[in-house]
Amino acid sequence: MIKGFKDFLMRGNVVDLAVGIAIGVAFTSLVAAFGDNFVKPIVASVGGGDADSKGFGFQITDSDATFVNLGGIVNALIIFVVTMAVIYFAIVVPVQKLQALRKPGPGVDEPEAVPEDTALLREIRDALRQRPPV
Repeated sequence: MIKGFKDFLMRGNVVDLAVGIAIGVAFTSLVAAFGDNFVKPIVASVGGGDADSKGFGFQITDSDATFVNLGGIVNALIIFVVTMAVIYFAIVVPVQKLQALRKPGPGVDEPEAVPEDTALLREIRDALRQRPPV
């Protein structure tokens, strides 16, 4: 999966990259809602949090400002992985399959165009061969 995504990005096609970014931005609100309403409560419950707690994490001092929210980090990581997986499987894989279908098969190669100087040299060679020996 990572190799395919890397190949997609390294191809240098700006249009494909722009489409991926636009869809990723549009997908952000959906993923944020999924994270806030589904993943965060699960992570908080694993951390032993109740309705009044801050969630999964620890507090360095008595101040609320020193609370280290590990649940937020886990939530961001899960959202990142889900976003990348959806973008890869919904955009990259279909685009690669479409491009593979558009490529001509191995037997459909067109003859390679010969440069003009090479063609002229071949004509001179052929003319010299047809000339009677001196």
